[in-house]
Amino acid sequence: MILQYLTQEFEHEVNSTRRLLQAIPEKDLGYKPSETSWTMGELAQHIATIYYWFVGTITQDAYDITGDQLERADPNDIKATLALFESNVEKARNALKSLTEEKLQQNWTMKAGEQVVLGPMPRAIVTRSFLFNHIYHHRGEMIVYLRATGNKVPGLYGPTYEDSNK
Repeated sequence: MILQYLTQEFEHEVNSTRRLLQAIPEKDLGYKPSETSWTMGELAQHIATIYYWFVGTITQDAYDITGDQLERADPNDIKATLALFESNVEKARNALKSLTEEKLQQNWTMKAGEQVVLGPMPRAIVTRSFLFNHIYHHRGEMIVYLRATGNKVPGLYGPTYEDSNK
C-alpha cells in the first residue's frame, strides 16, 4: 500500500516540479541570493539531479556516490536542465516500477568510497527523506529565488498568494 501512495505522489509532484522549473527565466539563472548560495541555475540543476538518485536508492542496497556517472547539464541553460530533468524523471519512474513493499523495508546505505554518508536505514525512510522531502525542500528555495527576482511563481498546491490576492 505504501508503494502505491509513493508512486501516486511521485507522479503528482513531478508535474509540480516541472511547472516550477519551467517558470525559471533564462535571464535570472545567474541570480545568487548570497555568496554561499547556489545560483538559480545551479539550484535548478540540483533539483533535476535528485530524480537521478532514485535509481541508486531503489536499485542498490549500498549506493557509492564516488563511482556514480552523474550527468549534468549547463546550469546556465534552462532548456538543458529541463531535458536533464525529464531524462532523470524517466529513470526514476523505471526504478520505482522495480520497487516492492519488501524492498522498502530493507536497509539501504549511501557511501563515498568506504565512508558511510547516510544510513543504514530502511529504504522507505530514505525514499521519503533523501528523495521526496529533499526535492520539496529545494523547490521551496526556488520559490524564494523566483520571488526575489520578481518572477511569477506557479501554483503547486492551488493558487499562489499573489494569485489569490488579485
